[in-house]
Amino acid sequence: MRGMHSDYEPSTKIDWSVIKQIWPYLLEYKARIVLALLCLVAAKIASVGMPFVLKHVVDDLDQQLAQPETALIAVPLALLLAYGLARFANALLGEIRDTLFGRVTERAMRRVGLRVFEHLHALDLSFHLNRRTGGLSRDIERGTNGISFLMRFLVFNIVPTFLELFLVMGILWQQYRFEFALIVLMSVVCYVWFSKITTDWRTQFIREANAADNRSNSRAVDSLLNFETVKYFANESYEADLYDKELAGWELARRKNRLTLFALNAGQALIISASLTAMLLMAANEVAHGRMTLGDFVLVNAFMMQIFLPLNFLGFVYREIKSSMANIERMFDLLNTEASVLDQEDA
Repeated sequence: MRGMHSDYEPSTKIDWSVIKQIWPYLLEYKARIVLALLCLVAAKIASVGMPFVLKHVVDDLDQQLAQPETALIAVPLALLLAYGLARFANALLGEIRDTLFGRVTERAMRRVGLRVFEHLHALDLSFHLNRRTGGLSRDIERGTNGISFLMRFLVFNIVPTFLELFLVMGILWQQYRFEFALIVLMSVVCYVWFSKITTDWRTQFIREANAADNRSNSRAVDSLLNFETVKYFANESYEADLYDKELAGWELARRKNRLTLFALNAGQALIISASLTAMLLMAANEVAHGRMTLGDFVLVNAFMMQIFLPLNFLGFVYREIKSSMANIERMFDLLNTEASVLDQEDA
């Protein structure tokens, strides 16, 4: 049987042409895409507005504490309610966005899966004799799942995250010292650069794990499909040894994947922690010198938390996009495979 290692050579570049191949399948629900994007923008506006509401709440409460005789009813209830409403709107709009776009993604997965299935049936017998059925089924499964992940997180995680980053940097630059925006910019650049370099290095181990998974699954399926032959020649132990060798290769590839993931997560955590600490130290110094209020300190802290939480998730998304791109690329390679025996036009 033909080996599969050549299909999983390490690559440090994302093949963005895959998006062009998927895009026609998404255009069936144009209205849903537009509504989902509107929900995305509205959710980000609510998200950026929450720290401002929190700032005014803290400043008003600080003034109330300076006047102990003031009754508790003087607490800015309207601002507290507005903060809760903004947080709820952010979460609700996000759920509506995911629900709207979910139908688009599911239909694209269905169309692509059906097209690959029909194409495989249109290929000649020699193709199927030289390929492993178990490996083909895994390629289709991982490819369609890759489409789901790619569409959901590329459109509704990476793009909104960078949109919010630029909004926050603009606000910090305009209303506070430019050093605040500079820290955010430097931390984002360092984080993205480190994530890209490390993830590109890790891609080879992801592909090795996929190839090992394909080989072990194909070995199991082929052996079980030929159960009678194995029993006839009493080759159970031989087949088990071959299967165990394939599993050992998979185990080794997964171990490398796990160790490199540890290095990636540790580096990302260091960048985030250093940036957050520098930001809070600068904000605390501004408060101590009377140039910022306690509410401003809380606002900066809230902005940093809102930035770094999705940014931390961005590392995972980039890693998975690299893996999804490889899986989708593998599935579309099946579509690009041409039969060695073609029917005539008037067949």
